[in-house]
Amino acid sequence: GVQAIAAMALGTQTIDPVSMVVGPGNAVVAEAKRPLFGRIGIDLIAGPSETLVIADDSVDAEMCATDLLGQAEHGFNTPAILLTNSMQLAQDTIAEVERILKILPTANTAGVSWRDFGAVIVADSYEEMVQEADRIASEHVQVMTRDPDYFLNNMKNYGALFLGARTNVAFGDKVIGTNHTLPTGKAARYTGGLWVGKFIKTCTYQKVLTDEASALIGSYCSRLCAIEGMIAHGEQANIRVRRYGQKDVPYGSAVPA
Repeated sequence: GVQAIAAMALGTQTIDPVSMVVGPGNAVVAEAKRPLFGRIGIDLIAGPSETLVIADDSVDAEMCATDLLGQAEHGFNTPAILLTNSMQLAQDTIAEVERILKILPTANTAGVSWRDFGAVIVADSYEEMVQEADRIASEHVQVMTRDPDYFLNNMKNYGALFLGARTNVAFGDKVIGTNHTLPTGKAARYTGGLWVGKFIKTCTYQKVLTDEASALIGSYCSRLCAIEGMIAHGEQANIRVRRYGQKDVPYGSAVPA
């Protein structure tokens, strides 16, 4: 809960403050993490769960509808989208969703998500399906086509792909892996999900090895700083041109070209 996240981020008498808080949670957990970003690191701000089913006529409407509603029951605001190149499958899936909602015990939740956030998109080709899928940038993408690897090889924006009819998002939720803390709200355009790299800092260093190199770099730096009016910055370059390049550069001036 909120109190646990605050305790880990800020510290208590018995808990030392941590550097990063990660992991899934509900809307309250997400909002607790948001104001702490900067004081500590976080993985991402997770919104409502999302699912995109990409399918062609190699699968049937029952399979598509089941996978859509399997995620729509997460909450009242869960986007569940079918993207297909088959008009017949699109129409049949809509009908099948309505049939399943009449017998699904969680229909009160899933039905609201489908009504308010559900969508069916019909594309002309695999290429257009990839373009549309990358625009949507869904958290979960279930691919049930004759060639699911086509989408693996061509899609760029998604949280996680589930390839083939034998695979599904519930498997990823519960048993199959990989990590299931994933980007939502189109965040997949610029980030992936939580992975080991989130716990690795990228640190850089610089080292100029010779007098000649320092003087040469310094001459370029000096002129750039002068253009920008950054006189003290320029002197960082100039002093090295004087010392390592043996050139007389008046204080506050730029090294001539």
